Amino acid sequence: MPSDDPAAAAKFYAKVFGWVDDARMPGLFHRMNPGGCIKGPDGLETKVANLHIGASKAANRRPHPERAGPEPRGLAAPGQKPRAWILVGDGQSEAMMLDTAVKLGGKVLWRNHFWKEFNGYCCALADPWGNEFVLWSRGGPGAEALPGYTQE
Repeated sequence: MPSDDPAAAAKFYAKVFGWVDDARMPGLFHRMNPGGCIKGPDGLETKVANLHIGASKAANRRPHPERAGPEPRGLAAPGQKPRAWILVGDGQSEAMMLDTAVKLGGKVLWRNHFWKEFNGYCCALADPWGNEFVLWSRGGPGAEALPGYTQE
């Protein structure tokens, strides 16, 4: 996730998503570790680690074989861009994450959407640097759009 201040981005992700900041190159690259391992069909953690995401300095994204890093060297531009999908875990809520993101300078992109094809409820936010995240909650058996939700 590009940022002009990776340390601040790491603090944002820690507060919004509960991720652990592993500042590998403080101020240049902060590895964000969502923690734990992927759960198997039995509900127990496997030995497969969850995804790690990096908050990196937009002016010089690492890793890269060239010392100056790759072009372009700016923050995320408006419009279509990659999104990170975040599964909302036990003890978390979409509303809590959105509210925290807004308090820290983020922006709600949309709320209250049900996607029947993937049986889940979702919403989206942008961090203060323009990176986008879709928050995803599993619908469970027989799930339907809730009143006031859009759906597809």
